[in-house]
Amino acid sequence: MSLNINSLFSVSGKIAIVTGGSRGIGKMIATGFVENGIKTYITARKAQACAATAAELSALGAGACIALPADLSTSAGRAAFVSEFKAREKRLDILVNNAGAAWGAPFEEYPEEGYDKVMNINVKAIFMLTRDLMPLLREGASPANPSRVINIGSIDGLRVSSMDNFAYGASKAAVHFLTKNLAVRLAPKGVTVNAIAPGAFESQMMDWTLSQHRAQIEQENPLGRIGNQADIAGLALYLVSPAARYMTGQVIAIDGGRHLGSKK
Repeated sequence: MSLNINSLFSVSGKIAIVTGGSRGIGKMIATGFVENGIKTYITARKAQACAATAAELSALGAGACIALPADLSTSAGRAAFVSEFKAREKRLDILVNNAGAAWGAPFEEYPEEGYDKVMNINVKAIFMLTRDLMPLLREGASPANPSRVINIGSIDGLRVSSMDNFAYGASKAAVHFLTKNLAVRLAPKGVTVNAIAPGAFESQMMDWTLSQHRAQIEQENPLGRIGNQADIAGLALYLVSPAARYMTGQVIAIDGGRHLGSKK
């Protein structure tokens, strides 16, 4: 393989799915993919929002962005999505499992409904969707030229958060371990599996927290800021590029060093 930078990092012509791709971190990653020539399918439960984001990203011109609205938290929703994708494509090079949910409540009042919702969306749906898309991920892939799965975890799965997000932190820790488990199982099949563990980024999930605590969050961060689109898209592009084809089973924190401690 050439060590020319274009050969090491070119991703043009690949086909990707980004779940939860209509907003937040999913949209940031999808934008980076489309701008670099990756044909990118995005999912979201809200069809209108999904279509609007797909139209916005397709206007960037490098790669197409296609909306496939779906509720991936249900078996029927996942089955319908996989069936529709298979009708359109014969292979899948990249799967980004980004769709997620959070639920905050005091320990004494934490509802079973909220705990189940978070675990089902954040952990179970990742496993089931990856399993169901495996035939397409394996198509044309090999250990020397693998397809890629990226699971979106969180630094709240690496450290104990000060927020009352008991199910969320537990679910993201589970995502990190599931990533390692799948990495070992799927590498011989020509599929690498890595996880990104973001810190604070602009997203709907973080809107309330940032509206109340942005100054404190930035002050405590060793780099003094929250993450932006270039930060997360750049890491995702690296993980799906030829340069990362020998990397699997890794959980990469992208948080300005915050999970390691506060600069205060």
